[in-house]
Amino acid sequence: MATVQETNRITGPRRWWVLVAVLITMFFSSMDQTVVSTAMPTIIGDLKGLTLYAWVFTAYMMASSVTVPIYGKMSDVYGRKPFYIFGLIAFMVGSAISGTAHSMMALILSRAGQGIGAGAMMSMPRATIGDIFNPRERGRWMGIIGGVFGLASIIGPALGGWITDNFGWRWVFYINLPIAFIALVLVWAFLPRVRTAHKATPDLVGSLILVVGLLAVLLGFTWAGSTYPWGSWQVISLFAGGGLVLLGFVLYELHTKDPVLNPTLFKNPIFSSSMVVGLMVSMGLFGSLMFLPLFVQGVIGLSASGSGVILTPMMLSFIVASMIGGQLITRTGRYKWQAHISALVMILGMVLLTRMSASTKYPTVIVNMIVLGLGVGTLMPLLNVAVQNAFPYKILGMVNSTQQFVSSLGGVIASPILGSLMTGTFTRELPRQLPPHLKALIAKLPTNMRVQLLNPQALATASAQKALAAKFAHIPGGTVLYQQFLHAFKVSLSMGIVDLFKMGIAFSVVAFVGTFFLREVKLKRDEFFEDKAEKSPSMDKVGGAKR
Repeated sequence: MATVQETNRITGPRRWWVLVAVLITMFFSSMDQTVVSTAMPTIIGDLKGLTLYAWVFTAYMMASSVTVPIYGKMSDVYGRKPFYIFGLIAFMVGSAISGTAHSMMALILSRAGQGIGAGAMMSMPRATIGDIFNPRERGRWMGIIGGVFGLASIIGPALGGWITDNFGWRWVFYINLPIAFIALVLVWAFLPRVRTAHKATPDLVGSLILVVGLLAVLLGFTWAGSTYPWGSWQVISLFAGGGLVLLGFVLYELHTKDPVLNPTLFKNPIFSSSMVVGLMVSMGLFGSLMFLPLFVQGVIGLSASGSGVILTPMMLSFIVASMIGGQLITRTGRYKWQAHISALVMILGMVLLTRMSASTKYPTVIVNMIVLGLGVGTLMPLLNVAVQNAFPYKILGMVNSTQQFVSSLGGVIASPILGSLMTGTFTRELPRQLPPHLKALIAKLPTNMRVQLLNPQALATASAQKALAAKFAHIPGGTVLYQQFLHAFKVSLSMGIVDLFKMGIAFSVVAFVGTFFLREVKLKRDEFFEDKAEKSPSMDKVGGAKR
């Protein structure tokens, strides 16, 4: 059985330099997507290719998601350092090429390169925290990492807009280079390379099968409800084919010597319950992040800049809760009671969001978001600590990367499901909310105009509302008709978005129930890298198949 060749415990100033590198990496990798999203309208205006808009994000997301489990396993065998360095270099190269792109296709390909690097940057920091701190101390630093994620989410949109306005959109990518270089130097200089004593065989076949299966499933979720209907042969084929490939992956991994992702991990009750809770939390969180800006623009009537800061209160409460929760874990050495309370607060936040309507005021939305942030902010880092404490050091990378992948998968799954739910409710309710005479008038419009009016995004911006008001002005009694349509639109849109938060309640309740299966193992200060984690019935097999 593999053992750790040398201790990875870093003491003194060296440990803090490694920690600086970890926090820098987490900050700018978390901020990248939000910075780019702010610059995208300008990028589209320069490079054209509006139909490829979504692929700028999809390419990055898919490349980073499918590589996370591979980096985690390989870093357990060959050490964190080489993969940390590779990830930073790949991200820098992808950023440089993105900044020089002169076509949307070139930008999409370079974003995929960025994503390959980001996969390492997403999986290595948490594993490195597990490397350099004992189980009790990890709570504090996982909480700080959660705070860094929240801070990046707040700063990202404003920074992206400022860079684009003052230096041009290409600098949104170039700015990554000096920051990543600083992290690269720190990792190179201070992070030791520690690897297992036995020479493991890279699971290349398993990695390839995993990538193919995940790409098919992720592409299915990306296309479903937007590019193609859920029941289309394209989407069904991707889900069915990807599912079969992933089933083959599980069977293969059960019998290979050094699996890239060992299915027997899920026999550990702490791991399996944490995965379920993490998936539900991320689905609820991403649903809020994606659709609340649409609510405040389309229903309340805020400007784009006003809607851009709607997430700030939530992220501030997320930061505070994450850091306080981490400190409590470090002080008490326990986490289960905190998991129960956090999940209940998340449920409360979702319930408050379902009470919103077309008459809801902006301050009410802020209060609701603060409550939700308090629940999610405490729960996310707690799960990282619990899972790390449940397994021996030698598989920490694989465990962390699997957890990170499941969390990111929640956002991928939530987007099409919740989007389809909102569109369905809106499309069903709008005709019901329209007065009969206005419904008859819309029925006589050309098909393209009628389809546009029935789109939830039709009046999501102030400029779109003004343009529609101008069209109604040419109709006798058009001002009154426009106000009637606007009221019906806002009521229908609010009902559609509130339905998402009802689904969020369901996600939160499942997460709450899952916390009761989160068996608590007291965190200790004196256990470091020895393989003394509490064993589940499958722990002896978790390093791979029986030899």
